[in-house]
Amino acid sequence: MKVKNAARWAPRGGRPWFYCALAVGFVASVRMALHPLLGPIMPGTAFLIAAALVEYFFGITRAIVAMALGLGIADYLFVLPYQQIAALDESDLALLISYPLITLVVIILIERLRRSQFRAELIASVAQSRYEMLLRLDNERTLASRAVDETHRLLRHLPHYHDDIIVIKAFERSVGASQDATGVAPGARFGSVHPDDAMRLSASSHPGSHRVRLSNGGVQGYRLYRRALHHSRR
Repeated sequence: MKVKNAARWAPRGGRPWFYCALAVGFVASVRMALHPLLGPIMPGTAFLIAAALVEYFFGITRAIVAMALGLGIADYLFVLPYQQIAALDESDLALLISYPLITLVVIILIERLRRSQFRAELIASVAQSRYEMLLRLDNERTLASRAVDETHRLLRHLPHYHDDIIVIKAFERSVGASQDATGVAPGARFGSVHPDDAMRLSASSHPGSHRVRLSNGGVQGYRLYRRALHHSRR
């Protein structure tokens, strides 16, 4: 997976440059304090460490600047003859070749590691956000499925325990179906409905109140009532 922003891990602004100059100045002060003991031995080692630290925290651009500053300070202060840049000798050439070469190798390796680390963090953040989106979608799907189940249970419950409900139609569209599948759930008093009215209710698709004839159980036959026909559509 290619991440274009992997190279933009280093902080921006003026503060990193301040810390870069502070690191070079601090290392130069420490090396100057140890100069009576070390003399001309390893004049660029301390500045190599400073460039590596600057690279780790602030990026390759500031590390190269720290390396260049360290090269100039080390050659001027800690290479014989001290504080003279009029002529180049073997000590100057050794410093000019070895110090930049080793420092560049170190800071390039650190830069690659930091980019890989930042790339891994970006991928982890993207994966975390996608995982949270999938969790939200799964929760919404579960809630929708639970609502459908509750609706179906209600449709099964109402006709059997409420006499006022004559018939309930549930329209449900199957996946890939071109037409609605219609199911009729008869109520407790549906058997008392006049056959003609029962057929009319079964064929009707308009919600609202309908006049039906119910058997009164006597010799008078059927009596006209006004009951509601309910629909549930999903």
